[in-house]
Amino acid sequence: MYSLDEIMESRNIAVIGASRDPLKPGAMLLKVLQDTGFQGQVAGVNPQGGHIHGLPLYRSLEEIPFSIELAALLISPEAVPQALAECARTGVKGVVICSEGFAETGPQGAQYQEEIRTILRSAGMRGFGPNTMGIVNTATGLTTSYYANERMLKPGSIGFVAQSGIFVGALLRYLGSFEGLGISKGLGLGNKVDVDESEALTYLTEDEQTRIVGMYLEDIRNGRKFLEVARNASERKPVILLRGGRTPAGARATASHTASMAVDDVVLDGALRQAGVLRMGNIDELIGTLMGFRFMPLPRGDRIAFVTYSGAQAIMSIDVAIDSGLRLAHFSKETQKRLARVIATPSKAQNPVDLFPDIMVHGFEKTTTEILRALLEDDGVHGIVFISFATFGTDPYRPLVDVIKKHPGKPVLFSVLGDKDELEACRDFLEKHQIPSYLFPEMAVRVFAHMRRYARKMKPA
Repeated sequence: MYSLDEIMESRNIAVIGASRDPLKPGAMLLKVLQDTGFQGQVAGVNPQGGHIHGLPLYRSLEEIPFSIELAALLISPEAVPQALAECARTGVKGVVICSEGFAETGPQGAQYQEEIRTILRSAGMRGFGPNTMGIVNTATGLTTSYYANERMLKPGSIGFVAQSGIFVGALLRYLGSFEGLGISKGLGLGNKVDVDESEALTYLTEDEQTRIVGMYLEDIRNGRKFLEVARNASERKPVILLRGGRTPAGARATASHTASMAVDDVVLDGALRQAGVLRMGNIDELIGTLMGFRFMPLPRGDRIAFVTYSGAQAIMSIDVAIDSGLRLAHFSKETQKRLARVIATPSKAQNPVDLFPDIMVHGFEKTTTEILRALLEDDGVHGIVFISFATFGTDPYRPLVDVIKKHPGKPVLFSVLGDKDELEACRDFLEKHQIPSYLFPEMAVRVFAHMRRYARKMKPA
């Protein structure tokens, strides 16, 4: 049986079901591989032959004049077993079965899926899917997703596993649109006829390009094995997991999505915590946490400081911090003296530090940089959530970026709110400088809590 390393490093790909219609998925995948700089050879397979995008379409795998390592199948479910048999005869190492219509649809689809499983095992081929967009290796430009683009394939350090079809392609494309959130490897599992979450996580654990692992799962086939793999993985890099199908209604939906079986969520949650896996509540939290780990250092403690223009937002954030097991930082006497230079009212120089009305006296730059510098140099502060507004454009944030870059030892997370256009410009600016920014500060607090939980696992207090 071939290893995932061999499959993920494939250099010669066949697209089985490559249409002569440029708007069909098979033709679109050939175009993606042409346009995004895949470093290997590509061939399309269509029983009628022809050409598309300047490439010949071969009538069978046997006609292709070079050996094929990986095949992407975009054909009807009933045609898949025969195509896999041909793959086995010609020495293909791995396949990505993009087609839907297998175990998630009923008895007939389940029969096709069992045929697939039998063929893969007898031939020693590896299989992703069915019902998946497949795999991505940004180091070589490899992808079996016709939804991919150049930004999605820009090399990064986040490895991602998703038990889904098009979701993995859409999510990876979305991540690729962020500055600094590039993908290393992406593995779509679909119905998991062969490659499952445990093997995918093992692969990403060993992958040198991958520094952070994100996962979306709907079930876990072998819980004991996965927890063992996850425990080993989380000792080497953060493992961030979002699970679909937590509720009875959601679990019923997963059965028709990827033929997944329900898992007791309370039991699973406890086991994941013991294994060091960071559990996410939604996609926003998943992406926000990836951003925190990617851009900021791990906190050395659990004492968090708030700088705010809004008392209400600070109060709600403090509630989340306490609920998350964090503590409010107590400022040293030296820090209090420094804060008093720009904050006249003593009660507003405590934690949270309230910018108003003193910001109207000293100006945004002087007030915020003095405060930020003082907190970053206070050993009793382990991280900062800066609650600000997008009113003055991006220029006032440049001095803050400079202060943060000169004090790289602590995480600083921003929450910026305001006019939509100004907000987007401000968040884009911070993102460009690899400073995490969130719409509301409660999310920044949750991200800090996840980072602290992981840091505690790495270095027990």
